[in-house]
Amino acid sequence: MPVWGGEPVQITSLEGGNEVTLSPDEKLLAIRYSSANKPWELYLQENKQGAEAKQITHSTTPEFEKYNWRTPEFITFNAEDGAKVYARLYRPENPEKQGAAVIFVHGAGYLQNAHKWWSSYFREYQFHNFLVDNGYTVLDIDYRGSAGYGRDWRTGIYRHMGGKDLSDNVDGAKMLVEKYDVSPQKIGIYGGSYGGFITLMALFKNPETFAAGAALRSVTDWAHYNHGYTANILNTPVEDSIAYRQSSPIYFADSLKGALLMCHGMVDDNVQFQDIVRLTQRLIELGKENWELAVYPVESHGFVEPSSWTDEYKRIFKLFEENLK
Repeated sequence: MPVWGGEPVQITSLEGGNEVTLSPDEKLLAIRYSSANKPWELYLQENKQGAEAKQITHSTTPEFEKYNWRTPEFITFNAEDGAKVYARLYRPENPEKQGAAVIFVHGAGYLQNAHKWWSSYFREYQFHNFLVDNGYTVLDIDYRGSAGYGRDWRTGIYRHMGGKDLSDNVDGAKMLVEKYDVSPQKIGIYGGSYGGFITLMALFKNPETFAAGAALRSVTDWAHYNHGYTANILNTPVEDSIAYRQSSPIYFADSLKGALLMCHGMVDDNVQFQDIVRLTQRLIELGKENWELAVYPVESHGFVEPSSWTDEYKRIFKLFEENLK
């Protein structure tokens, strides 16, 4: 758009993520571009409307390119309070009637994942393709608190994590049943970090909705998490004990009915290992039997070793196969 005003003109035309740097002479655009099923590459384009963007890097391998990576459907559904929730949906070409479904819960709480470019959750994206190959419908929701939807969305979890962010995932499960012919008895849920926390809350607070869940590197008690993150949402345990009590999974473990898999690295320096140990002891004291803890001795919060990632995903897949099929 001219500095002095006028009609805005769109220069880029590739659908997806376009991160643009202008050349010093302002004649060219360097575009870091990706789509939902194609990783980031570098493109060059003349700085004018209608010019073709030409790819100048090629980063994927022949093995990667042999597989037909899916572009998910980008959908919306209404939450129980009328809010419009955005999500990615992956479906088999010929879905089974009353089939199984898995809901993925992204981490960080405030992250955004229902977008049209290459996800930072690329391992999960590939796993979702694998799940679809095996007959599952997969839903990936930008639940309450996620980034990119404004102040009210971001602050919708104030004083109650595991409130509207959890109910958005429950409403997503209901939508799968009503609109996509998913069996209400065959819905699983999984995620890591904040996604692991929501998974625990889902199995503990909505056991009638979720038959199985995999909680990875999960916060189990927000009073044991770092102040810089938690105090902005829940205040402090001394000031607002109610907020911490209603937001922490460890206080709701007695309602577990479905099958629970917990995975945690022993040297996690974000959600510390003792967090999952305390919940494990609580499950033992409650006499629960339908849970499993997988421990990764060399891993921190984000796994590094390929063998650890492989083991974790094999366990998650086995959990869903045994409990949703």
